[in-house]
Amino acid sequence: MSADVFVHQRDFRDRSVVPQVGMTLAFEEIHVGGKGPRAMAVHAVGAAQPQRQPRPTQARRPSAPSSSSSMLLFGVLLAGYAALLGYGVWAGRLPPVALGVPVLISLLTFFVYGVDKNAAQAGRWRTAESTLHLLSLAGGWPGAWCAQRLFHHKSRKASFMTGYWGTVLANIAAVAAWVGKLLPAGVLAG
Repeated sequence: MSADVFVHQRDFRDRSVVPQVGMTLAFEEIHVGGKGPRAMAVHAVGAAQPQRQPRPTQARRPSAPSSSSSMLLFGVLLAGYAALLGYGVWAGRLPPVALGVPVLISLLTFFVYGVDKNAAQAGRWRTAESTLHLLSLAGGWPGAWCAQRLFHHKSRKASFMTGYWGTVLANIAAVAAWVGKLLPAGVLAG
């Protein structure tokens, strides 16, 4: 059976092999996700096979920013966000339900990330990145951050993380504008 499978040069066992159109390749496994099936542990058929080196158990690329600085940034933003919401309720600019809505949206976002991670591993239909960003923008960014860390999902894709942090800042800015009376009181309340 023949099918299109993405091959990246870094997935070749022998990194000196330069892939060429028409080259016959073999591989040991396929990872499904992102842009479709991707071959792993690739070698050119007929080429000498290098000895396979055992993979280290912790061979992950560090995500940017580093884990500890990301944790600190998240903690500071979450504390500031909670204080902003609390002040908004205390000042009468937000209804008390505004304290629970971000929690519910975060739980929903966490669940959607988990479903998407499962779909990626099983080769099923994926949740669009724009949907994940929309959930973060709507206030689910804390749940998204937790899911990214727990499921190791989307946290190493730089373009996605740039969009994610943009949604975090946009959500906080919108809440700050609302609480700071930059928006008229009836705009979001309908």
